[in-house]
Amino acid sequence: MSDRPQRTNTYTAEPISERYRECLFDWLAAHAPLWNQITYRRRQQYFDEDGDVWDAEYTDLYEQYGPLLGKATCQQVVRKNSEAWRSHFELLSQYREESNQTVTEKPSPPGYWGNREDGYELHGLVRNDLYTFDWNEQRSTVEFGVGGVLEDRYDFAYNERVTLQVRGDPQWRGDDSRLELIYDEHTDQLRVQHPVRIQSENLREQRQDAFTQTLDPENTTQSAAIDVGANNTLGVVTETGDTAVYHARPEFDLFQLHSERIATLQSELPDDQYTSNQIHRVYDERSRQRDHSRDAAVKHVAEWLLERNVDRVYVGDLTDVLSTHWSTDVNEKTHAFWSHRQLVDRITLTLGDVGITVLETGEYESSSQCPVCGSDAVTRSGDSFRCDTCGLEAHADVAGAWNILQSEVGPMARPAGLSAERGRDAPADGAYWQWNDHEWTPADFGEQSWSLDQPSVSEPASSQPG
Repeated sequence: MSDRPQRTNTYTAEPISERYRECLFDWLAAHAPLWNQITYRRRQQYFDEDGDVWDAEYTDLYEQYGPLLGKATCQQVVRKNSEAWRSHFELLSQYREESNQTVTEKPSPPGYWGNREDGYELHGLVRNDLYTFDWNEQRSTVEFGVGGVLEDRYDFAYNERVTLQVRGDPQWRGDDSRLELIYDEHTDQLRVQHPVRIQSENLREQRQDAFTQTLDPENTTQSAAIDVGANNTLGVVTETGDTAVYHARPEFDLFQLHSERIATLQSELPDDQYTSNQIHRVYDERSRQRDHSRDAAVKHVAEWLLERNVDRVYVGDLTDVLSTHWSTDVNEKTHAFWSHRQLVDRITLTLGDVGITVLETGEYESSSQCPVCGSDAVTRSGDSFRCDTCGLEAHADVAGAWNILQSEVGPMARPAGLSAERGRDAPADGAYWQWNDHEWTPADFGEQSWSLDQPSVSEPASSQPG
């Protein structure tokens, strides 16, 4: 069962009564202290030269927290904590591997879910066989149990369970996995993460249900290449010369505003304190906004590729690029905002689910050579690319994807949406897309990039990957 693919449905929820609301928040609040004590004991072992995090003892905590949470929930907290430590050790191994450039900053061990002084994170777990969804056209609900102490405190009847009204529809169908409930104080919203394990043979069918297009095996298929860039989330070129560029600068500017807010909040902390619940909330908001736009871009481009019957996509592998080029701004884009490895994984997952094969290929110098004459006498400025030998003017990410694709399939049609200039209706000769906080829409004139006459102030040309 562990080898079966897992996907996650996300909903919002609201307790159906004030009594359930009070019980829910007491239940949520008991998770963080348990997590923190397990984490503390394991961190003590971690920083001891002769210690082993897996030797830390924690079963005595069940007696303290079991009456509030239920023993099964205590076990789920331990399991999630163990998952966090295993993830840490995996990242640490990648960081220590000199040839691996996907992890460039030393990872920190798992941390705490808040503290008594500043408040705890409200994050709850329910084992897969201890909750029940009831999907109804009028009102959908999820029910789960709590510990005996809370049942008595809130005068629960026999077999009574906390009941939440659920908003949202399940995109994925399969066997239930551990349910997670996360209260976001910033938005005063309870989010429900509902993972399911899916039979492999049903995965593609379920994914394709979310798309209006599918591959047509009766007609000619083609290949495409994706240049994942620091200024644009995706730059895409197909064999027949169709292009799509997903503009990312406004999202990066917003990401930087959150980063500056985090830095300000950290500067106001006492000398012996590094973080706070407020900082965690800003971090979470920053990540959610980034992930939302990025994941929506990947789904959008999958639909765009299916419409063109693309069955194979080459994606640039930035291992060489990241080890060769570096600047402060590009480093933040590639490793924090842009998160190349996560983005490529998302591309591979989403496109693979709808039958498109994804292959990683070298991207080193893909935008440093002219795709027409092969000259390296080129000038890059923002999105603009100019070949000083043959005079080609192009969008830098389009040129990068064009180079990648030609290296795999040979000479191809000159891309229609080649130029970085926007003196025409964007969707007509090449699709340029911008994010409006909800969906990717055709970019308006002049909003999506700098031209050669407006040099980038963020990255010198010699420091730009891809």
